[in-house]
Amino acid sequence: MKKAVALLVVAVALAGCTTGGLNSAGLNPIPGSITYGGQPRTKLTKSPIGSTFTHNFYNQWGEQLQETYVILPDRSLKIIERHVIPEPLWD
Repeated sequence: MKKAVALLVVAVALAGCTTGGLNSAGLNPIPGSITYGGQPRTKLTKSPIGSTFTHNFYNQWGEQLQETYVILPDRSLKIIERHVIPEPLWD
């Protein structure tokens, strides 16, 4: 009985880890993301698989965001990180 309760607790904890802003392809794209509206039409054929790059853009609230993408074996892109870049206190 104790094993069944422990297994149930672990299953619930793991189920909680998989919900949120991630899907099987990484972070969900938002307006301004390269993958918003689908994968880009052109494939990155010269970039090595597994390489990463960043993309900076502004969201609808004027915040500057930086996303990091990784190139998958099928040459599609996956968002692996998203950060809000803080505004400087003075210019």
